[in-house]
Amino acid sequence: MKKITKKVVTYSLLGLMQIGIFATATAAEASPFYNHSQRPIQLDDRRDSHRDDDRRQEHDRRVREENERHEKEMRRKPHESEREWRERQEREKERHDQTLREIAALLIGIAIGSANN
Repeated sequence: MKKITKKVVTYSLLGLMQIGIFATATAAEASPFYNHSQRPIQLDDRRDSHRDDDRRQEHDRRVREENERHEKEMRRKPHESEREWRERQEREKERHDQTLREIAALLIGIAIGSANN
């Protein structure tokens, strides 16, 4: 008997919750503030998207230049010993990673800035 009572109470509460959800949705639709012909707000402005494209191109250019510079720096120089070369590679890898993080942070800042406008 206890199990049946628990099930009846549980299902009736769930039913009441569903009725409550649908009732608020219907009430909101019948509201005088609800307009069926509303268009979604367009957030992107052509000027802003053009500016964002320029920033993205600048970002891509900076990443490309950094990768080219990194590739050049990772090559072994004629006068270097193996140990010096490995040490320089480690330093260059850290520098390269830091630079790429800074460039990525710039792109994130651009995305946040354009979202706020």
